[in-house]
Amino acid sequence: MTNEALEPAAHGHARLKKPEAIVFDMDGTLFQTESLLLPAYHRMFDILREEGLYSGPTPPEELILSSLGQLLAQIWKNVMPEADEAVHRRADDLLLQLEIEGLEAGGTLLYPQVPETLAALQARGVRLFVASNGLQDYIHSIIVVHKLGDLFEGLYSAGGQGTATKTELLRILLDTHGVDSAWMVGDRSSDVEAGKGNGQTVIGCAYAGFGKEEELKGSDRIITSFDELIALYDNAE
Repeated sequence: MTNEALEPAAHGHARLKKPEAIVFDMDGTLFQTESLLLPAYHRMFDILREEGLYSGPTPPEELILSSLGQLLAQIWKNVMPEADEAVHRRADDLLLQLEIEGLEAGGTLLYPQVPETLAALQARGVRLFVASNGLQDYIHSIIVVHKLGDLFEGLYSAGGQGTATKTELLRILLDTHGVDSAWMVGDRSSDVEAGKGNGQTVIGCAYAGFGKEEELKGSDRIITSFDELIALYDNAE
């Protein structure tokens, strides 16, 4: 880990301003999605085949991992473009059901230092939120199972708010809670677009490894471990 992210002179960075709120993406940012997703993904295709809705081998895991952070409708277009809308909607229901069962069964993982870092930021008076393109029940289940509920002021999901873009989702969150200055923390281009589209600072997360490097282009800072957020916050003006 370098201190490069903390040195304002590096790459001509302007000093970061202390935010009143920090908004987190879920998959690939707080939650190690593959610990839950991949078993559910394989089981889902088994069921689709049993139901006669899909034939042939399960598409490569890479297809769904590289789609993380997109809306489900888009994910299925990437994973099984030849299947029709009805199959995609059945996949929505099955994946959610299997993921919630998987969460409740235990064994899923947050990234290292997530609860400790969130608690440290909350102790500094930062308001914490989640904004995810995931389904509402999925996001809530992760928060409940991993006992993060007391740390967040609000959980926003594309599924819950019915938004078509993360930019719109973040706008609703900021407006609803009267937040003027925020950091958007996430691992995908949709997080960068959401932060910049709302005139906010973006912290890109480069530790999940689902996205390509150019995904985080335009971030104000990039972190390679979650707990770097504390030093970034403490060193901001």
